[in-house]
Amino acid sequence: MYEVELKVEADHGAVRAALDDAGAEPVDHVRQVDTYYDAPHREFAETDEALRLREETDLDAEETTTAMTYKGPLVEAASKTREEYETGVDDGDAAAGILDGLGFEPAATVEKERERFALDGYTVTLDAVEGLGSFVEIEREAAESDIEQVRTGAQELLRDLGLDPDEQIRSSYLGLLLADDAQ
Repeated sequence: MYEVELKVEADHGAVRAALDDAGAEPVDHVRQVDTYYDAPHREFAETDEALRLREETDLDAEETTTAMTYKGPLVEAASKTREEYETGVDDGDAAAGILDGLGFEPAATVEKERERFALDGYTVTLDAVEGLGSFVEIEREAAESDIEQVRTGAQELLRDLGLDPDEQIRSSYLGLLLADDAQ
């Protein structure tokens, strides 16, 4: 399965109003702490892959979960579409210990607060990323044969929310933070 994602920098106030006008359904409000790992056997920055442990706290229910995710290289130039595999982890510290034992090293941490909404079969996320600012992501899973159709729908939804798909940012938050650090 592929994740089709479009991301733009945006003012959350205007987007919240557009989401409300469009009848979007609130999904959740969470805080995420993502730890990205470097592999001992290849450079993920060169292969455009990522391995991450995500600790997510539901800010309403005050419950925390952990998941491990592998993200493959981007598969097209028109969006942030990539193969993705994710699974829940019962014990985040144990998972980090396993990665450490196998030679994977923490590379960077990304912290963000997210408000997610459901609209027209897509997830619309308002992200406040520490050190970067405010962003809107629109995403949906798709089979390989449906990527173009799902991307076109996401672009239309961005326009409906008053945003410009041509201002899309294809870099991950990790990539944006690392680029900021390099300057």
